[in-house]
Amino acid sequence: MNNNPKPKVWEALVPILILIVTLGCAIILFDASPHIPLVIGAAAAALMAIKVGFKWSDLEKGIVKTINLSLEAIIILMIIGIVIASWIASGTVPTLIYYGLKILSPSIFLVATCIICSIVSVCTGSSWTTAGTVGVALMGVGSGLGINPSMTAGAIISGAYFGDKMSPLSDTTNLAPAVAGSNLFDHIKHMVYTTGPSLIISLILFGILGAGFSGKALDVSQIDLITKGLEDNFNLSLLTLIPPIVVLIMVSKKLPATPVLLLGSLLGCILGVFLQGIAPGEFFSILNDGFVINSGVPMIDKLLSRGGLQSMMSTVALIFCAMSFGGIMEYAGFLNILAEKILKLAVNTGSLVLITVVSCITLNFLTGDHYLSILIGGRMYKDEFEKRNLAPKNLSRILEDAGTITSPFVPWSTCGAFMSKTLGVANFAFLPFCFLNLINPIISIIYGFTGITMAKIDEDKPIGKNLSM
Repeated sequence: MNNNPKPKVWEALVPILILIVTLGCAIILFDASPHIPLVIGAAAAALMAIKVGFKWSDLEKGIVKTINLSLEAIIILMIIGIVIASWIASGTVPTLIYYGLKILSPSIFLVATCIICSIVSVCTGSSWTTAGTVGVALMGVGSGLGINPSMTAGAIISGAYFGDKMSPLSDTTNLAPAVAGSNLFDHIKHMVYTTGPSLIISLILFGILGAGFSGKALDVSQIDLITKGLEDNFNLSLLTLIPPIVVLIMVSKKLPATPVLLLGSLLGCILGVFLQGIAPGEFFSILNDGFVINSGVPMIDKLLSRGGLQSMMSTVALIFCAMSFGGIMEYAGFLNILAEKILKLAVNTGSLVLITVVSCITLNFLTGDHYLSILIGGRMYKDEFEKRNLAPKNLSRILEDAGTITSPFVPWSTCGAFMSKTLGVANFAFLPFCFLNLINPIISIIYGFTGITMAKIDEDKPIGKNLSM
């Protein structure tokens, strides 16, 4: 690329501005998905690149090269869809949710709410599903207690996003290491250093807030409705916990993720047959189209009717569209020229982390989509992290610490609109009480300036294999 023409800053900004405007119109005005705006953004980037002097055939190579970087993550993402369906069918997810709801206590409602949502979100890999089901029930419980709805919503979102970040079933948890070039399970373990303390501090703060509500009567009718529905529709045996336990043990031994997750799915199918009485032939449909339940309890049906290979295809398509845009932007030097200007401010590791965090949060507000925050932010700073001998798992962690975690704060984003509408609380009303979401980026920045847990590439051998698990 040394002989390629070098774009000007304004030429690099034009495709981004077109993407932002198109995304804004699609998401805010028409409630549409970001896929087509990304295609339009990619087309705009290609036209500008051709104007600068690039050939389409070269841009195609850039697209393919960038997509290739995410193929292993895409494969894992599709397997995750299969795992989710099999673990619901086996009773694994219902059992974990059931016991999670059982820990509810009147004296520590906000703390319990955060913990419950953390457990459910880790199990399902979805902050949206958690907020839209258990979260809705907990909003009703909080209302009955006389607790400020903004506080309850903050506890729900804090827990939901903790689980969304830490679950290998989450699409963003798979996407971030794919973009940064790190390993899925190394990425999750590295996030413990920032997300773990964030959760602990959040629980302490929720405990302080909730102390004033101790001793009040707790209306648990909605929680009882869910737990009774789970008891009626599943065999909630502790044997159903075998698949996640086996997966955790094998992951701790650093075995490859793809076969480990496939084994976890197989164990789920076996338990589904012997514990839940599902006919073996039904799993062809369940694993492809997802698990479907008609329990008569709407919240249970919404919570557990999900998963399957096809459920991941929209996210896979989004990754292809975003990687096409990113591939052109990167190959044409647009990202480099913008990064050069911004990185002049990065005089040390701390300022580099700060710039990455601020960029991801800004992208969340500009594009209204946390996927784009992760994808564009990751592509912009990946090379700089490598130049500074910083392991890719640092970047993937920061992308989630800033991109994933702050997405519900943006009223016009998909996450922000969903959370506000589902929980019935305005974004800026629940924002002050989303302690984990507020604390997490701050801890990430502190680690950048102090060097705590900022792993070096030469300390993280082997290198050079994206998502080689």
